[in-house]
Amino acid sequence: MSNEKQTMNENYLAEASNLENLIDYQNDSVVSKTIIGKKTGTVTLFSFDKGQGLSEHTAPFDAMVYMVDGEAEITIAGNPVIAKKGEMVILPADKSHALKAISPYKMLLVMIKS
Repeated sequence: MSNEKQTMNENYLAEASNLENLIDYQNDSVVSKTIIGKKTGTVTLFSFDKGQGLSEHTAPFDAMVYMVDGEAEITIAGNPVIAKKGEMVILPADKSHALKAISPYKMLLVMIKS
């Protein structure tokens, strides 16, 4: 599995953008693109190929996952949730969570650090 990290540039400041088109799927990979990266929080767009995921971990901050495309299993504190395009899931601070692609999916992760 490769992890390619991309970063947005200032060309997106004064235009509307379609989230689905800002990042592509890559075979057997997880791809991320930082939309906003500040000390107070981040907004990151991810794409996951089918079967790819993030292993169980915790974060010290609350986060929200918004499903841009596809379907994923998101497990929070041992409880699995199936999330589909157009749905959102809250990841509470200090609770373990893991993500796995049921189908290729794209998600927007908004993390609040303050």
